Amino acid sequence: MATSSESSQSSESFLRKRHGEPLNSDSHSNEERNETVQEEDLSKYDKKGDVSLQTGTYWLTRIVLLRAIAFIYFVAFAVAYNQNKQLIGEKGLMPCKDYLRSVKRYVGGKIGIDALAYTPSILWFMDWNDMDANLDGIALAGMTISSFVLLMGRANMIIMGLLWILYHSVVNVGQLWYSFGWESQLLETGFLGIFLCPLWSLAQMPRGCPPSLISIWTFRWLIVRIMLGAGLIKIRGDRCWRDLACMDYHYETQPVPNPVSYYMHHSPWWFHRFETLTNHFIELIVPFFTFMGRRMCLVNGALQILFQIALIISGNLSFLNWLTIVPSLACFDDAALAFLFRCSGGARQTLLKIQTEVAAGHTPPPSKGMLIRRVVNVSLGVLIAYLSVPVVMNLLSSRQVMNTSFDPLRIVNTYGAFGSVTKERTEVVFQGTLSVNHTEKGVIWEEYEFLCKPGAPNRRPCLISPYHYRLDWLMWFAAFQTYEQNEWIIQIAGRLLANDSTVLSLMGHNPFQGREKPRWIRGEHFRYKFTRPGSSGNAQGKWWVRKRIGPYFPPINLDGLRGYFKSRSWPFPDSH
Repeated sequence: MATSSESSQSSESFLRKRHGEPLNSDSHSNEERNETVQEEDLSKYDKKGDVSLQTGTYWLTRIVLLRAIAFIYFVAFAVAYNQNKQLIGEKGLMPCKDYLRSVKRYVGGKIGIDALAYTPSILWFMDWNDMDANLDGIALAGMTISSFVLLMGRANMIIMGLLWILYHSVVNVGQLWYSFGWESQLLETGFLGIFLCPLWSLAQMPRGCPPSLISIWTFRWLIVRIMLGAGLIKIRGDRCWRDLACMDYHYETQPVPNPVSYYMHHSPWWFHRFETLTNHFIELIVPFFTFMGRRMCLVNGALQILFQIALIISGNLSFLNWLTIVPSLACFDDAALAFLFRCSGGARQTLLKIQTEVAAGHTPPPSKGMLIRRVVNVSLGVLIAYLSVPVVMNLLSSRQVMNTSFDPLRIVNTYGAFGSVTKERTEVVFQGTLSVNHTEKGVIWEEYEFLCKPGAPNRRPCLISPYHYRLDWLMWFAAFQTYEQNEWIIQIAGRLLANDSTVLSLMGHNPFQGREKPRWIRGEHFRYKFTRPGSSGNAQGKWWVRKRIGPYFPPINLDGLRGYFKSRSWPFPDSH
């Protein structure tokens, strides 16, 4: 508490200042110091009166990145839990047990380093007698661990490393169903996430383990490569990207459209040209903002996130666009992300305390663990730089390939999307009949519906992103190929003839549910186009108008498939 003499001196100084009288040097210097302190205190507050954080630190960035990575992991493991048994399980379309056995034979009949190098997966060391339980166990473990990180916003290297190993174990035995670019992108993103964290501590903001700037830059380097890869493959690929015409087709012909795709497709021509120009700008120019200082890096992050949000709104591209947002978050430091933590003042106040201590020079002395961590961070930077050499060479090459891994662990990969754009949409429609003779007049063919892909013209396009139906996606590729190039199509048809519950769980509608099994199945090839707003079809509630191209595969029955299945070592569907 101030004494009476101190109060009188303070009052005297105040009165002298009001009357323009000079103060003594001590009083003058004390007032200058007070004003400086007040200015420093005021500088800590933004216009809304909240505490303003310093730039150049990444404690909050780490929390946001970890939660974002955990969210994508959770979705990916949820997809695996719901679909792996049907696709690669014991009775799946491509059992992973058979795949592992073929790899084992290829490497000499032993489960050793060669087998692990060829197919890195913990499934090698699990009991193969119940592969469905193994696949479910991996998926459930991944969902549990990722939900913890998502909710708590904290993790360590052990937890993030375990998530990476678990998802690696699924992707590497997923065969065709896991052949998409976003699988490698998630594995690379997840690998980088391991080095965001302390080794053991689960503290959200461990004082002895600040986020490494090297780790942050590995994420920034990832978003640069993703966008440049996507932009360059377009410029070097389909001519419509250079003619600014690709968006005339994209919304209608993309793998799995959503309701917004319909309206985007019918936008004016000049809007589609603007979209294509914007796409080129964001993918080919904006990534270089990353290297042009803090403000331009923030602009890059903001534009990339807005771009991905636009793609999320306009189509069902799995969790690809959600995943691409993740490395963009590394463009923001604590000062830029502080608004996300207004309701959780704990992290913000802890960070302010850390920044105040650092500014005052009260940093903890470097421990042995901190020195080791610095070596690890530098080693990470060297590893990423070394593995980036073939990736950069690929980007510079006129023969650029996309979505390719140059190392078995998929640590650094090359990316790209829609290098070519299909100009018309074709679909394969499965149809079945109860008629004994499929050639007789009056045969009634009834259609199966998939969970999401276009089928019946009056069926509204689905909205599922970031979730993903793997079979629906592969059917899009199959539609502009032949069934000889996609033999699994015939396996599906055979199992539909037997009303196989495993395959039917991947379908949206079974016309023979609760009835006899179909005697014949055929595949019909159709060309699909969106109905025009105001047209008669649109007035009837139809989203699509379709025209038959011809048969995709001829009518087949179980007896006729016996030899086909046997020649491919597929288990023959149970007809009882």
